[in-house]
Amino acid sequence: METVISKDGTQIAYTKQGTGPSIILISSAAADYQDASPLAEHLSVNFTVYNYDRRGRGRSTDTSPYETAREVEDIEALIAVAGGQAYLFGSSSGAVLALEAANLLGDSVAKLFLYEPPFIINDSRKPVPNDYVEHLNALIKAGKRSEAVEYFASEALGIPGEYIGYMKSDPSWNKMESLAHTLAYDGIIMGTTQSGNPLPTGRWNVTIPTLIMTGENSEPLFHDAAHALVELLPRAAAHSLAGQDHSAVIMAPEVVAKAIVDSER
Repeated sequence: METVISKDGTQIAYTKQGTGPSIILISSAAADYQDASPLAEHLSVNFTVYNYDRRGRGRSTDTSPYETAREVEDIEALIAVAGGQAYLFGSSSGAVLALEAANLLGDSVAKLFLYEPPFIINDSRKPVPNDYVEHLNALIKAGKRSEAVEYFASEALGIPGEYIGYMKSDPSWNKMESLAHTLAYDGIIMGTTQSGNPLPTGRWNVTIPTLIMTGENSEPLFHDAAHALVELLPRAAAHSLAGQDHSAVIMAPEVVAKAIVDSER
């Protein structure tokens, strides 16, 4: 992996592959560049793909205190490496980070591709607790990394308790534990957008072309969120991926890649 230094001195590790317009892949909570590697491989036929470890994950370093603006600076550093302008792709909470970056970085972001930003804007599911970030940080400070992942899975992902036991038996649980200290970062990025209230008007001044993708089989909240965002962004469009759900970026990267490539034609 190569590295670039962000404004606050944090070292961001990334891979680069392919040819064509530059696109930066922004992973979701509890994920790193390895999870996006299959998508990067598919996109590299048509794009120059920058796939990176977000701060605090994998081979990237971290700097306290955390602020969303620092992660935007990480993306800005990668855009500089890419030549000063790039497309952004973000998945789940990473999609919201991509949106925040587009809002702050202006013309250096040329297009946005967002997969299922997890806004909770109505009663389609229960909202995330008001003290969600504080509780996560308390668990991490106490060394309770598994409990932090369980809290994230229950409260942020909305996974019923009876399924979490099965999740713990999967090797992916250990990986999520290793990234548990960054879960609160994504909670900070989401802010109040998972409170069950409508999206705030005027928060994102984003006028570039934006494709908001959802899986056909995903929960209603993702479809509601996509349509609400389309209403707010002047050049946004929603696109449903047949037969897919929230796991499509990892389980069906070729389908996600095709939707991105097709939108360029």
